[in-house]
Amino acid sequence: MSEVQSQTQQDQPQPAPPPHESPLRRNWVWFSFQIVAQVLFTIWFRARTRGLENLPKDGPGLILMNHESFLDPLVAAVWIKRPVSYLARHDLFDVPVVGWILRRTYVMPINRLKGSSAAMRATIQRLEQGFLVGIFPEGARTEDGELGEIKGGFMAITRRAPVPVIPVGIAGTRKAMAYGDFFPKPYRVRVVIGEPLDAEEVARLSTKERQAEMLEVIEQRLRDCRRAAEEWPRIEDSGKP
Repeated sequence: MSEVQSQTQQDQPQPAPPPHESPLRRNWVWFSFQIVAQVLFTIWFRARTRGLENLPKDGPGLILMNHESFLDPLVAAVWIKRPVSYLARHDLFDVPVVGWILRRTYVMPINRLKGSSAAMRATIQRLEQGFLVGIFPEGARTEDGELGEIKGGFMAITRRAPVPVIPVGIAGTRKAMAYGDFFPKPYRVRVVIGEPLDAEEVARLSTKERQAEMLEVIEQRLRDCRRAAEEWPRIEDSGKP
């Protein structure tokens, strides 16, 4: 029995960063990256974010975002003054330099061959540590830029860890860096962080009986945020491309 438990523990992903990392204070690696990225994104993408006040100042939170481009996790987190954890393929952690950076920028390794349960365990553990965690409920990047079908997998997390859920809409990243592009193009990027669902509401809607209602609420919140991000350039910048 002990051998089975030991093997199970070995199979589970080892979340990074180490436990001594604060869920509220950014380490020097992530802080330095943010400063550089903010300058580059502002110049190259004229990137802007609004709604930062909707993020919890402390405690855990699950950030749900639409997914258009490889750039999405970067542009969504670069102005947030707290660490944000994402999932990444475990083999990337074996790549020199890349692995060093991932371990120090709050990324969690996940072995996709072991299924979604490993990702769920890693995410729940990180939420229990008090971190913000970002996921893409569509499950994959959209090909046409429209919001895809919202999968219910995230509710397996919220049932076990009912934390505030924050919707985030991203616009412009697909045109800035489409699938297959090797270098981003200069195109305006906007990020809108919506009002969160508090932990009590999340717990109430995360039951299996109310799953359809939860999906409807999340989809509408994401559509509203994405629409606001899309319309932001037209409203404030007179529609210039």
